[in-house]
Amino acid sequence: MTVRVALPHHLRTLARVDQDLSLAVAPPVTLCSVLDAVESAYPMLRGTIRDHQSLKRRPMVRFYAGLQDVSHQDPAAPLPEDIASGAAPLRVIAAISGG
Repeated sequence: MTVRVALPHHLRTLARVDQDLSLAVAPPVTLCSVLDAVESAYPMLRGTIRDHQSLKRRPMVRFYAGLQDVSHQDPAAPLPEDIASGAAPLRVIAAISGG
């Protein structure tokens, strides 16, 4: 299946792309399998979205499947069909904090 991933501007710049990523991901399409595909195709992104060692998401990164925040769901759980089919992108959002 071809999955689309929308990255924030700074990660698109790092990956040297100017649009959504299109990646082949074998079923079942899960957050973990999508991130594995991203890091395999774009090794310069390793460690920017999730930790190198633990593979847990970075604290200031969120994942959205449509309007649903899937950041805290089990990374091995299947993503919604519109994400798995490529009809909608999995969005990687960089959170902003400050005071």
